[in-house]
Amino acid sequence: LDVCRALRGHGAPVDVIAVTSARDLAVVRTAVAYGVVQYLLKPFSFATFRERLERYADYRRQISGTGVQPEPGGVAQHDVDRALAALREPTPAEAPKGLSAATLDMVIGQLRAAGGPLSAVDVADGAGISRVTARRYLEHLVGQHLATRTQRYGTTGRPEFRYRWAGR
Repeated sequence: LDVCRALRGHGAPVDVIAVTSARDLAVVRTAVAYGVVQYLLKPFSFATFRERLERYADYRRQISGTGVQPEPGGVAQHDVDRALAALREPTPAEAPKGLSAATLDMVIGQLRAAGGPLSAVDVADGAGISRVTARRYLEHLVGQHLATRTQRYGTTGRPEFRYRWAGR
């Protein structure tokens, strides 16, 4: 925070991505006031770090005006909203051919809302889709490094795959 304060005091127009273990809400508020645009709590996965950097890059592209057709007198409110949302909302995973973006969003929602790892059956039940469909979408997310997969042993039969959103 001292570095951020000094940068602001000297008028340095820099954005800061804080990588910290400080979990105090007052520290978070102070960090944001000093220009921190991303706040990443330790420990975190590489996928989380990559996602934050990609969000920031998207934000910078949008505020640089690349691809934005400004209205007379400046940018439109939706352009500002979209640029700021890039910092806060995860970029939705694109659905490859044969996968539906709406179903992919439902599967992502199930993983993000879970307090722990889920099986394909858990996701299927929560999203109202078949287990086979859920597994196909989950495997796609694993391939995109947006979810992790582990195996659970202990019951008779085949091991069960458990999936977790990589941002957790």
